[in-house]
Amino acid sequence: MGFLKRGGGYRKLQVYKLTEIIYDISYHFASHYLSARDRTVDQMVQASRSGKQNIAEGSLASMTSRKIEINLTNVAKSSLGELLIDYEDYVRTRKLTRWDANNERYKKLREYVKTDEFESGYMQLVERLNDEEIANLCMTLIHQAMYMLDHLLDAQQEQFVKEGGVSEAMTRARLEARKSSCKSIIETGNK
Repeated sequence: MGFLKRGGGYRKLQVYKLTEIIYDISYHFASHYLSARDRTVDQMVQASRSGKQNIAEGSLASMTSRKIEINLTNVAKSSLGELLIDYEDYVRTRKLTRWDANNERYKKLREYVKTDEFESGYMQLVERLNDEEIANLCMTLIHQAMYMLDHLLDAQQEQFVKEGGVSEAMTRARLEARKSSCKSIIETGNK
């Protein structure tokens, strides 16, 4: 039995699927509502990509480093936080409406984005929305993803405390191998 646990199950994580959606929508938004010369285009696309990619990279790295996994999960959350600020700036500087928890459209949107219908047809929806609606949609999705990442970080920390890191697993494996080897030598000598 090896000491390395398989990593890389990120595609099954709901938060990873959500960050893929955020990336797709942000790419569309930046392409359609920002000037190609605007530095914010690259910033938004890269921040949304980083949110997604760091979840994947952290999951893959977990096989050899829980510390890197936790760090990259936090980087994913930080990148999404940066993206959230870009959307907030867009809405504020253009004097658009930012939907809060009391807004009926926000309440409906929060429920709708939890459905399979949304997950399978979000780009068809996005193509029918204006910039204010897309920005509010993304801000809602980002808040949900950051909430999920907080819980993922909690689970990763708990797993680390419970199981330790790879270095500890390597030491345990080596000590067990030595113990088994000594036991074998002792048993052979007693015959």
